[in-house]
Amino acid sequence: MPDIKLGSLFDGIGVFPLAASRCGIRPVWASEIEKAPISITKRHFPDMAHLGDITKVDGGKIPPVHVITFGSPCQNLSLIGNRSGLAGAKSSLFYQAFRIIQEMRDATDNLYPAIAVWENVMGAFSTNDRMDFRAVLSAFSDTEVPMPPSGRWGNAGMVRGGTPDVCWRLMDAQYWAGTRRLARRQRIFVVADFGGRRAADILFKPRPMLPLPPPCGEGGRAAAEGDRTASFETGRQIPVIHPFQCFRMRGAAKRQEETAFRNSFGLPTDPFPTLLAS
Repeated sequence: MPDIKLGSLFDGIGVFPLAASRCGIRPVWASEIEKAPISITKRHFPDMAHLGDITKVDGGKIPPVHVITFGSPCQNLSLIGNRSGLAGAKSSLFYQAFRIIQEMRDATDNLYPAIAVWENVMGAFSTNDRMDFRAVLSAFSDTEVPMPPSGRWGNAGMVRGGTPDVCWRLMDAQYWAGTRRLARRQRIFVVADFGGRRAADILFKPRPMLPLPPPCGEGGRAAAEGDRTASFETGRQIPVIHPFQCFRMRGAAKRQEETAFRNSFGLPTDPFPTLLAS
């Protein structure tokens, strides 16, 4: 495998480098200003350089990398923030990351980076009358991206026809955790491929979500493959039982009212695994 290098902007605790390292990609530098997250990243990646304040980084003077990842500040994009969007003091730092990408490409005759990945909150779809996400796509694709006919951004899509190739997708972390968790954490991922049309392969190509068991029996017949299973998908939608629902549940059980007992788990239309439905 070739030596693929990664740089991480707004690095935080080094989640992008950690994920990349598990795919054989080598993190070489990061930009972060908070001391506590930097200490965590240094413990995991002692050889990785730290560039400090992103506003003082010159993309043409740092080591070129194949992949640049960044989750720019979400405070002004979040549904619980002030919703000033990319014009906000924090979230406007998106443009600093894009400046670094452009400086590196100019300095390397458009060779590096080959791939850029941006991650942010779902609220980025809707700030400033949905024009902020249009600005993100236009910046990556180097073209004026029109608004969709519906006036709303879909949970997945692509901008294709020029260079770079750009795709986006809304993902929910609860479906990708190694251990089962109920918490929903929806995030937008944008992938830009400056060298070809691989963005869709990176973002949309199916990946198994659970490890497959080893081949069984002497014949060595493998288990059936798939990206999702019905039980796994249903299990992710088990309602959280709050104290009031527990009270209703106990009362229905004492009265032996099966319908009320089942409804205390959530809405009648909620899917239930066999354990709860029995």
